[in-house]
Amino acid sequence: MAESKSMRVAYGEALRDIGGLNEKVVVCDADLAHATMTNIFAEKYPERFFNFGIAEANMTCAAAGMAHSGLIPFISTFALFGTGRAYEQIRNSIGYPELNVKIAATHGGLSVGEDGASHQCCEDFALMRTIPGMVVICPSDDLEARAAVRAAYAHKGPVYLRFSRLATPSLHDANNYTFEIGKGEVLCDGFDLAIISTGLMTSEALKAAVTLKPVSYT
Repeated sequence: MAESKSMRVAYGEALRDIGGLNEKVVVCDADLAHATMTNIFAEKYPERFFNFGIAEANMTCAAAGMAHSGLIPFISTFALFGTGRAYEQIRNSIGYPELNVKIAATHGGLSVGEDGASHQCCEDFALMRTIPGMVVICPSDDLEARAAVRAAYAHKGPVYLRFSRLATPSLHDANNYTFEIGKGEVLCDGFDLAIISTGLMTSEALKAAVTLKPVSYT
């Protein structure tokens, strides 16, 4: 495995890149820009960055209005707050009308470091998967995160992007990798056991696969 990098940093850099491709891309954040890394976009395109403070539901509804106006909003906060606190607004204002809003959540899962138990979130998957038409993407490393952001941008309709807080090992080769929404990939050959993973646990799953590999005594 290659050097460990953070998916949330990759997200911020990918936002900056697609912001240069289309002036209709706007970013909304809930007072966490330096944690979600949307500050990278804000520094490049301050006129297209909106900080709503700790008001996730308001941010979500505003993003819906932006999408109705032809903009392509990416809304960002921690997974717990973005899907838990603003679930009703996502369901009714984005999912129901199938608006072109991208919900990008960082700090997903249990590995949120010093942010603690109050910020741990696994139920975001369950919540977002219940919304008809919502595409759910959870990349496994920084390269896949960049590709996922670009794919979400290209997709017409609501997308939920889920990133971890911690740095994860890079699992992919930038020169030999293609991302496709809804399609899995085989990272190593199997034996008697199949291991299926997503997100930051993919690197751990690969370690387990190596540990469980049968030993030949011939």
